[in-house]
Amino acid sequence: MNKTFTCEKTGERLDMFLLENLQGFSRSYIKTLIEKGLVQVDGKVATKAGTSLKAGATVKAEILEPEKISTEAENIPLDIVYEDEDLLVINKPQGLVVHPCASTKSGTLVNALLFHVKDLSGINGVLRPGIVHRLDKDTSGLLVVAKNDFSHKNLAEQIKNKTATRQYLAVLEGNLNENEGEITTYLKRDSKDRKKVSVQPSGRLAITRFKVLKRFEKCCLVQFTLLTGRTHQIRVHAKHLHHPVVGDKLYGHEEKGLNGQLLHAYKLSFVHPHTQENMTFQAKLPDYFENYLKKQKEIEN
Repeated sequence: MNKTFTCEKTGERLDMFLLENLQGFSRSYIKTLIEKGLVQVDGKVATKAGTSLKAGATVKAEILEPEKISTEAENIPLDIVYEDEDLLVINKPQGLVVHPCASTKSGTLVNALLFHVKDLSGINGVLRPGIVHRLDKDTSGLLVVAKNDFSHKNLAEQIKNKTATRQYLAVLEGNLNENEGEITTYLKRDSKDRKKVSVQPSGRLAITRFKVLKRFEKCCLVQFTLLTGRTHQIRVHAKHLHHPVVGDKLYGHEEKGLNGQLLHAYKLSFVHPHTQENMTFQAKLPDYFENYLKKQKEIEN
């Protein structure tokens, strides 16, 4: 399977560019691809990880087939909001990893899908069948999963072209000055901490719209709409505004009584790949999220 990307800025290292674009793959895996001659820049094989890219350069990577033994079906309960012969919409709980990786090889959403769903798109290989887009482990909410390659390509294109919309609810520390606005930055893996993403001039364009829905004494409930889909985008943008998502241990502070950030993908809209029907789904807030908001109201009273 080949993946092709266009570099937006001059000066990016080849390996770092691929690490950002080939989400879910490690730096060592990417280095292996380069060393095996499976990466091309503007049609020529690139053999050095440190190759400097120019703006507009076309980077093509041939993805090696993952080992099939890595992913097995597991009887993990799923909250299936909608399902037909082309796709299904899942309400993912907090704490569930979407697909297997080096640190988590079982107990993922993919393991559960393999058990509950007969057919899944094969575009992302055996490690990520059907996965069109992702949510972080401790982010809850709606995900669309493709059952065939046609639907997968169509849905991925909708997300890329922003015709599919993904809206989130989050509780932020403190109160934002503005009631609504748009955050535009460039995001890239942090060179000092590979678990993090940070705002960097050499990163990829990231745009998020926000609207404050409710203000409390020490926090605020905010609606976020993704216009791009970068790793940790909302969480990094919240930190960039100096108001991290409550409970976000990576970009903010650990919150007593919470197991992760108060970030929920509550609304998902797209056009059905085959029927062309406009489809919109909403998932109510998890109990722990609702309980936190109730406590904030009680504090005010």
